[in-house]
Amino acid sequence: MSYAIEINQLNKIYQKSSKTQAKIALQNIDLVIKKGSIFGLLGPNGAGKSTLINILAGLVKKTSGIVKIADLDIDKNPQLCKYKIGIVPQELIIDPFFNVYETLEIYAGYFGIKKSQRRTDEIIEALGLKEKAKSKPRSLSGGMRRRLLVAKALVHNPEILVLDEPTAGVDVELRNQLWNYVKKLNQQQGTTILLTTHYLEEAEQLCDEIAVINHGKVIACDKKENLMKLLSTKQLLISTVSQIDIEIFSHLKQLQTKLIDIDKVVINYDPEKIAVEKILRCISDANLQIKDISTKQPDLEEVFKHLIAKK
Repeated sequence: MSYAIEINQLNKIYQKSSKTQAKIALQNIDLVIKKGSIFGLLGPNGAGKSTLINILAGLVKKTSGIVKIADLDIDKNPQLCKYKIGIVPQELIIDPFFNVYETLEIYAGYFGIKKSQRRTDEIIEALGLKEKAKSKPRSLSGGMRRRLLVAKALVHNPEILVLDEPTAGVDVELRNQLWNYVKKLNQQQGTTILLTTHYLEEAEQLCDEIAVINHGKVIACDKKENLMKLLSTKQLLISTVSQIDIEIFSHLKQLQTKLIDIDKVVINYDPEKIAVEKILRCISDANLQIKDISTKQPDLEEVFKHLIAKK
């Protein structure tokens, strides 16, 4: 199978200096990202995500291992690899001397794209920058600057788009517009998306596969659906017309119960070990009338916390 990104036994060690100790930033990283997928790379601050992205971008030299971008080895074809990938950095890096339109034209020129083949107007329109096309980056809001970074990464029509915390500091409307465009790139042009984000609900909604990295090691990597199954516990919130005595559930040892009000109880249970009807029967046997009931399944954030705490 042909992959967008292949990483095998990747290591990065920052050597000891007069001021700092040697630091292992990445350790034996193995990852494969399928072409045309949206892949999430998650991890706490300092986990090694930015180091990995900087290696892909050619900004940091790896210590050892093999990295391929669109079947090209980054050591053997560094220049061609840069044509295959577009990087949206975490930092708001802007050139204050050129307006939005000029900035994109200059970046297209860096990649040797002929004027007749440039997509500057299309990208500006798609990212909602049309009204700001003649504005200098200094006059743009944080969200608009973030859009400009995305636009810069797209001028050469890369096969792979790397988004490093792209929605940090961006309001909800801009965030939704950005994701709509990213999904359009993925679905209509087959662009592979590599996403890092601390907004885990974004990764849950967008990603096909997810890897979790911590202390420079990949601690989990699987399809999103499989990761979501790591926590089988469900939560049941029941409120009743009258006071609840949680002792009515005492014979069901598989439950975790917590009274949050005199008439409200939260129950954590594993549906594979106990049927919800047994819980409801306890309520019925105690002659309690249910006023409201709701269930909640573990989300990606809970799975993420579980994985980090486990390691």
